Amino acid sequence: MPAISPGDTSFVLISAGLVMLMTPGLALFYGGMVRAKNVLGTIMHSFFILGLVSVLWVLVGYSLAFGPGWRHLVGGLQWVGLQGVGQAPLPAYASTVPHLAFMIFQGMFAVITPALITGAFAERMKFSGFVVFTILWALLVYCPVAHWVWATDGWIRRLGAMDFAGGTVVHINSGVAALVLAVVLGRRKDYGNGDLVPHNLPLTILGAALLWFGWFGFNAGSALAANGLAASAFVVTNTAAAMAALAWCGAEALHRGKPTTLGAVSGCVAGLVAITPASGFVTPLAAMAIGLAAGALCYLAVLLKWRLGYDDALDVVGIHGVGGTLGALFTGLFATTAVNSTALQGLFYGGGLATLRVQATAVGATALYSLLVTLVLAKVVQALVGLRVTEEEEESGLDLSQHSEVGYAF
Repeated sequence: MPAISPGDTSFVLISAGLVMLMTPGLALFYGGMVRAKNVLGTIMHSFFILGLVSVLWVLVGYSLAFGPGWRHLVGGLQWVGLQGVGQAPLPAYASTVPHLAFMIFQGMFAVITPALITGAFAERMKFSGFVVFTILWALLVYCPVAHWVWATDGWIRRLGAMDFAGGTVVHINSGVAALVLAVVLGRRKDYGNGDLVPHNLPLTILGAALLWFGWFGFNAGSALAANGLAASAFVVTNTAAAMAALAWCGAEALHRGKPTTLGAVSGCVAGLVAITPASGFVTPLAAMAIGLAAGALCYLAVLLKWRLGYDDALDVVGIHGVGGTLGALFTGLFATTAVNSTALQGLFYGGGLATLRVQATAVGATALYSLLVTLVLAKVVQALVGLRVTEEEEESGLDLSQHSEVGYAF
């Protein structure tokens, strides 16, 4: 039995805490961007998911995602209720930390992924429909895709696809689901009339700062050891986020004449998203290129929603869907064994088109599965309990109509 490393264990547990902090950070990030009458309803989505998915993960989610699998598609039920998941290491995933440490670290990824989706349907979804949908989506979409990409017998992992910290599992998965729900629920009542402006941008900036901070646990922690690879992932994460914030501001200044604080934080998050799958495989200069592309292209993707006419309230599709796709494909360009000996060589390092094809396969399979299953789940939940609040409830705001409280008492 491999010996447990106190240093590695401390690092993974601290990283799990950082990733946990990202979900309340996301709550503030999203909460500041909605109107004042919906701030608590929006924050509640993320905070409630932190409790809901944490329980689901212990009961059955971890077993479905990482347990010994069925035909390389989904884990079995051997670890239901964390039976057999204890203090000894699980060498197949992390040989120097307790199995429980690996489990809780991955659990925080499972928490934030459905929370990301909530930005697309902000200000118009019934709380009961949200709860039922989240349970079904976490178990039937997140867990199988996590198994495909990260489990030792997952079919995408066996192809050789590289996703260090969740470009496909977290960001493409949630971005596509967000698009489906935005279309199924339809536009907000006041969409297009100019009144849908953020009510508290300082709150959003604080949330973005917490996301940037927590993302070091997200990416560096995915090394699962306090080692050189973790240090490399930490550096490229910061580099890509910084460059993407600058690139978004530059694109915004060229397009609108002035950069905005909302643009700066949106660009930062786009860079964090794009570097996530690549963070364990690329150099700092490659991270700079990834951040530059993410900041500029995600800005254009957000503008595109107005032309296409769908109401992605808080830009989940443009930032997470597009950013995750860019990051996964750019991994196929810039990955190098000089950073990670387990990597496939990217196109720019002599790997040819084969690496890019593998990455594209992972992107396409994840997007197609998320789209189809999310659409079915949305229709099922719509039929069972309903998805959208009434026009009167939307007018009064989610804080009052769904929770009987207000965010600000003047």
